[in-house]
Amino acid sequence: MKPVPNSFERKITLKAPRSHVWRALVDAEAFGQWFGVALEGRRFIAGEWTQGQVTYPGYEHVLWNVLIERVEPQQLFSFRWHPYAVNPKIDYSQEPTTLVRFELQDYEDGTLLKVSESGFAHIPDVRQKEAYFMDSRGWEEQLSRLEQFLAESAKARERDGG
Repeated sequence: MKPVPNSFERKITLKAPRSHVWRALVDAEAFGQWFGVALEGRRFIAGEWTQGQVTYPGYEHVLWNVLIERVEPQQLFSFRWHPYAVNPKIDYSQEPTTLVRFELQDYEDGTLLKVSESGFAHIPDVRQKEAYFMDSRGWEEQLSRLEQFLAESAKARERDGG
């Protein structure tokens, strides 16, 4: 059986200034809007846990729980979480976490965003393959949702004159 890779990386070029992409990542309420988690009134602070109820259809039973690791303005945002922790009958709290990193770079007329997730080698064997597959596929969808969120935000700013 082929071993599960320890990490993956996804890249997307966004037609938005780095400052707008940064805000969509580190403003907890904005993050929640495109990611599908209720984070009203929450903040992302390095070294602190943040949680909210998932609002994405089919996963409303999941409590999203992350440890914010690094917040380096307009360059790097990272957090730790339990990958694909969606079964309400399982206590994932004693399992190792994976590290999700968002790295931003200026690129032509927009922003290059790299999202990576690492640490799958430490996830229990019984969950490792599914967690890797679901998260790697899930980030592709989430990046599309982020792209749509940024486009809609830009239209709203134009409409509102700002």
